[in-house]
Amino acid sequence: MIEWVQHNIGISPDVQYEIVASAAIIFIVGLLRFILLRLFVSKLSDLNQRYQWRKFSLYIAVFITVIFLLSTWLGFIGSVGTFLGLLSAGIAIALKDPLVNIVAWFFILIRQPFKVGDRVQIENFSGDVIDIRIFQFSLIEIGNWVDADQSTGRVIHVPNGIVFTQPQFNYTAGFDHIWHEIPMLVTFESNWKKAKKILTDVVNKHSMHLSAEAERQIKSAAKKYLIFYSKLTPIVYTTIKDSGVLLTMRFLCEPRRRRGTEELILEDVLNEFHECDDIDFAYPTTRFYNNVGEGKEGTKPKSEQ
Repeated sequence: MIEWVQHNIGISPDVQYEIVASAAIIFIVGLLRFILLRLFVSKLSDLNQRYQWRKFSLYIAVFITVIFLLSTWLGFIGSVGTFLGLLSAGIAIALKDPLVNIVAWFFILIRQPFKVGDRVQIENFSGDVIDIRIFQFSLIEIGNWVDADQSTGRVIHVPNGIVFTQPQFNYTAGFDHIWHEIPMLVTFESNWKKAKKILTDVVNKHSMHLSAEAERQIKSAAKKYLIFYSKLTPIVYTTIKDSGVLLTMRFLCEPRRRRGTEELILEDVLNEFHECDDIDFAYPTTRFYNNVGEGKEGTKPKSEQ
């Protein structure tokens, strides 16, 4: 058969062997992929996972086929060791992202930029860490269309490799409190000193007890981080704005109770201001002046003509 093909078609035995070997390689790799899809992938109930595995198996099958075909036709692989080295390098390139995620998983476990239970923000993702796995970590999302860092109920799965390319904001690392500010704008005619005294009393009522605990946590965290605050007690700042006097309450609060604490403070402020006739909130207003007849000698309003 080989001699007949060589005599009638002009294909040498070596080339015939390479053609047959190539066809066998393509058939075997395709058959193995077909068996994998039928026995494992087709039984996945998640359509998205099934699709991803089909695409992934196709990429690997094509890569392996190309490696074997090159070794058959070009003879550039001189030993099994060289072949395995090239195969490993190819797999490393094809699986770059999963390998990065695995390395990042070790980084997260050892360096601990965050851990399960922490509230974090990474890129546009914010939430409480509920799970850390070898390829990804999971968050219960906060914020987005919900105000004041409240939970949306959605679970976000984030690849571990993102810790190498994006900064991580941890709400609870170091000490379990964050600074929060609530601005209150009162009119220039208001008794702003009295208003400031009321705000100071209210914010002290709801957050002063946190200062001692925060100071203790900062002293403990200072052994690992360079964290220093000279003042941890609540304070009210005064600023002049175009439409009034801005009084800003700055205080410590627990990250997961920010909205609740703000609500309690605002309700007390509203109740206190309601009892004061000399304190009014400032808000945008527009004044209109009737200048008809001004600047025109002898002109009188229509009612007088």
